[in-house]
Amino acid sequence: MTSPDQLPDPDATLQVWRQGDVTLDADLTFVHFADLSRPTSPAAHQAAEAMLRQGEALPEGPVPLMDNVPGFVMLTQTCDIVRPSAERPYVEVAPLIMVSPDWLEDIRMLRRPAFAYVPALAEERLVADLDRIMTVEKAVVASWRRIPGWSTDSEIRAFAKALARKRARFAFPNDFNVATAKLQERFKKKHNRHHAEGAHLKAFSEIRIRAAPSWDSDQVAISLWFIKSGDPKGVPAAWPDWIDAWTALFEESGRFQIETAVACLLQDMTARDYVESDRLDLDQLSVSPERKHG
Repeated sequence: MTSPDQLPDPDATLQVWRQGDVTLDADLTFVHFADLSRPTSPAAHQAAEAMLRQGEALPEGPVPLMDNVPGFVMLTQTCDIVRPSAERPYVEVAPLIMVSPDWLEDIRMLRRPAFAYVPALAEERLVADLDRIMTVEKAVVASWRRIPGWSTDSEIRAFAKALARKRARFAFPNDFNVATAKLQERFKKKHNRHHAEGAHLKAFSEIRIRAAPSWDSDQVAISLWFIKSGDPKGVPAAWPDWIDAWTALFEESGRFQIETAVACLLQDMTARDYVESDRLDLDQLSVSPERKHG
């Protein structure tokens, strides 16, 4: 048995860790509480089904559940990681999951706030699952093998932005979500398809929406900006046609009416338009993430 004085010093070991770094050590588990009598996560469903197959009674109330994951990514800011553990003994990590190639690109472009892109693991298609966050003590991290998660300032800025977007998303009114139901369904079906419409959907980096005079008004004029990262690949650019097709799916019988809808580059927007508008994410347009565990 290793004596405590032979174990790595957490404070010294964590001096090299940074936000966005990862570990892929074997036998890593994500721990969360679940109610197996009312399972809502895949891990809880599997645990409940396994107990029932073995003829065991399901426990009452919350129980800790361990889910095997391929690794963790560090979420805590670097300045807090390197502070003495006597002052900051804990850090936050998120598990890594494997996603499809199309989802990987969406996540890299900050289109899906439930996830964060990890540049060092792009070839493995592993990303951070920000819906699951676990607190661990620094002494635990000290025993992990650290892998740098990024190599440039722009990469860590993008990672930090992904973490911020998870908590800073705008909550659109319910009746607006109803008004956009057909548009949502169209985007969900067509976004990752390999045809002209799918190519145009992939070619914009974000959708921004402004409500005038406000979201709470009795009558609301909607402005839409489809901000392009470039023109679609492999097909002729036909932005006006697709903008017309998409906005035709918007239900204008309620208090929302589309005033303008344009495709543009980011530099074509005024600073005021950008600040006064809200981003519509693909996570808000899709309810069936194509992701895999393992």
